[in-house]
Amino acid sequence: MVSKRVTVITETGLHLKPAALFSREACKYESLITFTHDNTTANAKSILSILGACVRKGDEIEIVCSGVDEEEALAGMCRAVESGLEE
Repeated sequence: MVSKRVTVITETGLHLKPAALFSREACKYESLITFTHDNTTANAKSILSILGACVRKGDEIEIVCSGVDEEEALAGMCRAVESGLEE
């Protein structure tokens, strides 16, 4: 299991389109990928779970990856968030 804290820079936080892009990135990996925000743990592969976490711009989340490709998954997820979740 690996984890890293990152700050969400997307203007709308993890809402609608950014949540879909976040989920799409997570689905590229076999590992279980979750994130925590304000005592809420969300499944990064589920758009509804992501939206339910209510992450806003400037919020810090901790991404946790566990599985065969966990290092690659963590790097990809962090890269996605740090780039502003752009297509």
